[in-house]
Amino acid sequence: MIGKTAREVIADYLQAIELVEPAETPAVVTRDPDDDHVLACAVAARAAIIVSGDLDLLELNTYRGIPIIRAAQALLRIEALSQ
Repeated sequence: MIGKTAREVIADYLQAIELVEPAETPAVVTRDPDDDHVLACAVAARAAIIVSGDLDLLELNTYRGIPIIRAAQALLRIEALSQ
């Protein structure tokens, strides 16, 4: 138990995120079109990286200049920035 109600957890989450609405959702990932929404949101948010364990996304390596990496790689980048 984390000592917070569901409302408190959601309130904390909403403070930490930025909601974006993509202008368009391109057809990129043919095997799993739902992944296209991830790419569209990353572009709309001007994301520095896309962190995913999804093999279809990882196979792309980058999308519009945004690297697509695994969580372990993201943690290594964060650790390197904090040094």
